[in-house]
Amino acid sequence: VSGGGTRPCGIPAEAEGPGAGDPGSNAPSAVAALDAPPPRARGISAVAVLWTFGKCLGALLPVYLAGYYRVSTSLLVCGMMVYTGWKHAREAKEARLRSAMELLDNEQEYASMKGSRIKRDLPAWVNFPDVEKVEWLNKQVWPFVGQYLEKLLVETIAPSIRASSAHLQTLSFTKVDMGDKAMKVVGIKAHTENDKGQVLLDLYISYVGNVEINVEVKRYFCKAGVKGIQLHGMMRVILEPLIGDVPIVGAVSMFFIRRPKLDINWTGLTNMLDIPGLNVMSDSMIMDAIASFLVLPNRLVVPLVAGLHVAQLRSPLPRGVVRIHLLEAQNLAAKDNYVKGVMAGLSDPYAILRVGPQSFTSQHIDNTDSPKWGEMYEVIVHEVPGQELEVEVYDKDTDQDDFLGRTKLDLGIVKKSIVVDDWFTLKDTPSGRVHFRLEWLTLLPSSDRLDVTSKIADPPSSAILVVYLDKAEALPVSEISLYPLRSVFLLSMKKGNKEPSPMVQLSVQDVTRESKTCYTTINPEWEEAFTFFIQDPLKQDIDIQVKDADRVQTLGSLTIPLSRLLSNSNLSLDQWFQLDNSGSASRIYINTVLRVNSLILHSYCTYLFESLHFIFQGLLRIHLLAGQNLVPKDNLMGGMVKGKSDPYVKMNIGGETFTSSVIKANLNPTWHEMYEVKFNFMVIAAVTF
Repeated sequence: VSGGGTRPCGIPAEAEGPGAGDPGSNAPSAVAALDAPPPRARGISAVAVLWTFGKCLGALLPVYLAGYYRVSTSLLVCGMMVYTGWKHAREAKEARLRSAMELLDNEQEYASMKGSRIKRDLPAWVNFPDVEKVEWLNKQVWPFVGQYLEKLLVETIAPSIRASSAHLQTLSFTKVDMGDKAMKVVGIKAHTENDKGQVLLDLYISYVGNVEINVEVKRYFCKAGVKGIQLHGMMRVILEPLIGDVPIVGAVSMFFIRRPKLDINWTGLTNMLDIPGLNVMSDSMIMDAIASFLVLPNRLVVPLVAGLHVAQLRSPLPRGVVRIHLLEAQNLAAKDNYVKGVMAGLSDPYAILRVGPQSFTSQHIDNTDSPKWGEMYEVIVHEVPGQELEVEVYDKDTDQDDFLGRTKLDLGIVKKSIVVDDWFTLKDTPSGRVHFRLEWLTLLPSSDRLDVTSKIADPPSSAILVVYLDKAEALPVSEISLYPLRSVFLLSMKKGNKEPSPMVQLSVQDVTRESKTCYTTINPEWEEAFTFFIQDPLKQDIDIQVKDADRVQTLGSLTIPLSRLLSNSNLSLDQWFQLDNSGSASRIYINTVLRVNSLILHSYCTYLFESLHFIFQGLLRIHLLAGQNLVPKDNLMGGMVKGKSDPYVKMNIGGETFTSSVIKANLNPTWHEMYEVKFNFMVIAAVTF
């Protein structure tokens, strides 16, 4: 106790402030001193120092170990490069996810700020008046969709994964949270011009979700997961058949016409999948898994009433076949430069054509900007409108091929026109166009036109075969004996035997398709469809081999001559078949359908008839389209340097003369002009250009 009065217990003198010991000092000052936070303890600072030291030691430990074990410097550099690439890819993916979520949360504000951007960047419901935006559907349906997906993962997908491998028997989903960010249907377009027995909708889907799914394999102490997904694409929904009773719609079919865009943010052990190279591979593998059941020709079918032929809805017959003639190209950009770009060379162009999962690559033509391919391809079309022919042209190089342009065409236009023969301008490139002839082949359920189709000069196919592989029953359990090249088939399980994991190989001539594998069962259900191009149904057959998952042990076989289909009504067989080289009760259920390809030129012939009608009435129409590889006539510097030409066309028709417009400095001019002349059909002899 000092002469200045007493201090409250625990308050040091320096903390009292001026006048603290004075009885006349203000009371709030004393209260503030009591409420002031105590000074930080020295122990906390020491722990922080020790933690920092530990982190530094942990960072230097790999360097010490690398020197101690004499690890190669190149290996260290390679490891640092992999780590840097992983970190960069990880940060970029997280940044994309954050920006997408910010855009989702502030969509209205962003739209008002960016109201002046060009039309093609706006969503489909703004660009097209027949596309509607459905915000109410996004908010109302998503909670129930999330509940369904959580139930699907835990009760269906997890057990199937555990059954697929002995190493994954302890797999479980420890956390399934679909988040509060709903999948957005940013627009719906209804196709009203199609079949009246169905409702055809296109849903433009955008999903930027804060989903969190954690997986654990307890046997290997492995934890992995996903935290954030982006998915963008157009999903087609078909409501069919329409019935005259509740619920009005018999089934709902869903599928993506084109592969959606997918971006996944991995967590846990799957962080390794963000390493450059592996990230593309992992996302593409996930996309392949999605495509295997939800991208054309695959589809998800949800029946709403009993008694439906679900197989017919899940794998309907194709709409038709398009025969694509890749003829030529003009004015392609020159990519092969010489002398460090001082001298412009030509290109070695080739084309890649895609229709859904079907892809073709043409041969490359050396040193030309106007290649002539003259190649022909056939593609099966499952949905029109919707499916498109996508074409990309590249310059063949030894290191990396250069992009020369792209174009696309809706195959619904080909279906309406039957024949499309035109030039298509390439986009995303300074110049270039491609010449195609496309023919729509109708699929006929009759063999009447088979002889006509087969007599076409060098046809790639005269028909298509659709095989729906449904299921099998009572497949044998195979037991390989100790005798070489001998196997005994048992219909009952014995000690040491395992049920097979059957898959099917279907072959027509030199083309083989494989089904998925059904694990550990003698009664598999595949429910898959396969298509084949057929050249001569009278001479070809389909070979079916049921094998174990190792592709070595055969569980049964079957051969069906296609001529058998020709003798049946509707060119189809839908029945059980007894398997050869199998058990006495082993059988397989298959639906095979043959359809004859035929070029029915109703619209085209109508167009020609109308044109001939005009001719016989005394009217001649001339469409002046284009010229190619004209001779340069405008020489410079006394002929030392060759220039170009300014071409025009003069036509003499029955004494009348027509002159086209002049195209300046162009050896490959395009006019697209039309001329009409009335004449006496018996007098006119020729048209002179």
